[in-house]
Amino acid sequence: MKLILAIVQDKDGGRLSNEFVDAGIRATKLSTTGGFLKAGNTTFIIGVEEERVDDVLDLIHKNCQSREQFMTPPVSLDVSMETNMPYPVEVQVGGATVFVLPVDQFQQF
Repeated sequence: MKLILAIVQDKDGGRLSNEFVDAGIRATKLSTTGGFLKAGNTTFIIGVEEERVDDVLDLIHKNCQSREQFMTPPVSLDVSMETNMPYPVEVQVGGATVFVLPVDQFQQF
């Protein structure tokens, strides 16, 4: 048995959750925050048999593609606005961060 922790952007979380239901994959969905943009994420906790790990990873890969997004860096208050006007920069967001861990014991009560 394996434990999969998948952290995805909120924008992809709902669609991925539906795909897990359609595939019969039981997942716990948590709302999380973090990353460079301090944006909302969805973390899935999934316990699966070892032979289903690739199926789960395929669903995550198909539903959580990275994309480009413009963001404006925060303004520093110790510098005058005229000399340090922030300009939007393009950053890569989305995709998924996935951990696959061994499970020594699993019990369900």
